[in-house]
Amino acid sequence: MRWLQWNAAVSVVLAGVITAAAQGPAPGRGAPPAGGAQPGGRGPAMTLTTTAFPDGGQIPARYTQAGEQVSPALTWTNVPPNVASFVLHMHDPDVARNRTTDDQVHWLVWNIPGSATGLPEGVPQGAELPDGSRQISASGPVYRGPGAPAAGPLHHYTFEIFALDTRLDVLPAADAFETRTNVMKAMQGHILGKAVYVGLFRRPQ
Repeated sequence: MRWLQWNAAVSVVLAGVITAAAQGPAPGRGAPPAGGAQPGGRGPAMTLTTTAFPDGGQIPARYTQAGEQVSPALTWTNVPPNVASFVLHMHDPDVARNRTTDDQVHWLVWNIPGSATGLPEGVPQGAELPDGSRQISASGPVYRGPGAPAAGPLHHYTFEIFALDTRLDVLPAADAFETRTNVMKAMQGHILGKAVYVGLFRRPQ
């Protein structure tokens, strides 16, 4: 009789555990917030997108050294509050410049206004843009399109957008690599958010 009573009690406990698991965690006990928001009430993660090519897909020739070499239109969303400026960094991590840890600077734009939600296609060349932001690349004050050689593998051209709580008091240095070092150093301690988008390219055979 005692065995039957014990078996019945265990059955009731197991039934309760299965029911709770099916219903999911109780509110306030690890349940994910609604709408895909991040824990801590920070909201959805910051995102960077372009309609020019899919994330992780191949970059059309129009935006490369094999074509018109115009910069793609970029849009960022889910920006954290209190952003004073943005920094856009496009680089090729598959290049080791001069046998160092430096990779190729394809585009660095800093002091983009905090009210901006993106950059249009075909940003014009020039060290300072009409909105007060500055730009540089290994080709000068202009967007440098992807140009990986046809004989090698696809390169991963990486676009990074950083949201900052300040504007940067950084002027262009002797070259793009020194400038990037100065910008990255000035950004430390001021980054509120970041998003990344990657495109692949190598020159046609």
